[in-house]
Amino acid sequence: MPLSERLPKMVIFDCDGVVVDSEPLTLRLIRDDLAERGLPLELPKIADLFVGGTIAGAGAQARAMGAAIPENWADQIYDKVFAALASSVEPIPGIGAVLDHLDHQSIPYAIGSNGPHRKMEITLARCGLAARFAGRIYSREDVAAPKPAPDVYLLAASQAGVAPKDCVVIEDSATGAQAAVAAGMAVIGFARETPPAKFAGLTELVFDDMAQLPALLGLSAE
Repeated sequence: MPLSERLPKMVIFDCDGVVVDSEPLTLRLIRDDLAERGLPLELPKIADLFVGGTIAGAGAQARAMGAAIPENWADQIYDKVFAALASSVEPIPGIGAVLDHLDHQSIPYAIGSNGPHRKMEITLARCGLAARFAGRIYSREDVAAPKPAPDVYLLAASQAGVAPKDCVVIEDSATGAQAAVAAGMAVIGFARETPPAKFAGLTELVFDDMAQLPALLGLSAE
């Protein structure tokens, strides 16, 4: 069923795993790198530990688990990730049609991500989506604290002049969903790669195909 009887005044998307299909590639790179540093983990465990966080946080957690993580690890892994994303990342299937629906009904949208701007410049350009989000791309680099703090979502809403209660966030991680709840925003969980149980206690609205999202937002067909 739709989120409410009233259309949202703004929709804010997480980037990785929601707008661009970057998570599987990034997680494989982290898995392989950590295995070389003495911490072999299966992909589901990598996802469970690191999706929704920051690369710096991932490095600190891996170090605590016994991996030989150097001080400049975040820079090293970003170099690998950026090169791979620039050549192979694709948009999440159906995201373009969702943006078309929002444009059709003049509902503004933005990105709020824990990733750095450089990463989003690469992925959104590669996916042909940079122009659609131009001027509305917000990173943890722009705020005091990353998700699960609400800062990046509150910044996006403030810049658009929309009250948090009138915003809907689309998230694929519990960390991001916690940030949306802390911001006083409604959240819809995207479970394409994420187990729906991750959203328990944060939202009852979970979907796994972007084709389902317009109806959840209460958007009429064009």
